[in-house]
Amino acid sequence: MSFRVDPTFRDALAASRRPLIGMWVCSGSPLVAEICAGSGLDWLLIDAEHSPNGLESLLAQLQAVRGHPVTPLVRPPIGDPVVIKQYLDLGAQNLLIPMVDTAEQAAAAVRAIEYPPRGIRGVGSALARGSRWNRVPDYLHTARETIALYLQIESAEAVADVEAIASTPGIDGIFIGPSDLAASMGVLGEQDHPEVVAAVEHCLRAAAAAGVKAGLNAFAPALARRYLTAGADFILVGADVQLLARGSERLAADYIEEAV
Repeated sequence: MSFRVDPTFRDALAASRRPLIGMWVCSGSPLVAEICAGSGLDWLLIDAEHSPNGLESLLAQLQAVRGHPVTPLVRPPIGDPVVIKQYLDLGAQNLLIPMVDTAEQAAAAVRAIEYPPRGIRGVGSALARGSRWNRVPDYLHTARETIALYLQIESAEAVADVEAIASTPGIDGIFIGPSDLAASMGVLGEQDHPEVVAAVEHCLRAAAAAGVKAGLNAFAPALARRYLTAGADFILVGADVQLLARGSERLAADYIEEAV
């Protein structure tokens, strides 16, 4: 019996007539990931850079959301080729690589997702969920078609090189991280600073000029709508842990009176 893998985030973006709206899944919980997957949002970012996620919890979340009408992206903690190999073998088809500052780093990420001779991905498909344990026909020669690669722009250095990064052959798009970008620009915590906003919009234009998709993180509704108007193709507008934190705080504020 042969199997096929799911459409990629690249496919979802190409098929959509509007920007794709998503949220972070940072809890490390397959149950929470499954709840979010049924929300009606377009995509989820399952994070392992700032979240308590290892290979086992990532696998469980990918299994939990499969079959729901949502596309998962996975962010590793680092763009290390060994980590990338493990994520691909787990079946993470859509990767967001953090802290890409140069075109050289972008090219290295491309090599990490491709088998030799074009890349350096280790061959372990017979052992891997990514190939459905070699049940996907001719996986070794078609694997690249099942993978989408996005690179995170989140420093002043990356913004300065964004045209070259966005033009790197083999990438599918860029994702701007305004929080780290603001810190890099000397305005920590000020994602709405005019210079940060200008840098984000510069990156959106650079991606469009290079013919690749661009997304970003924007929890503030006014900023989110501004960036969507400016041409963002995909966006994150919330997070599971953020929604739980603020929601539980509202319950406390509504029902617990201050001590007199």
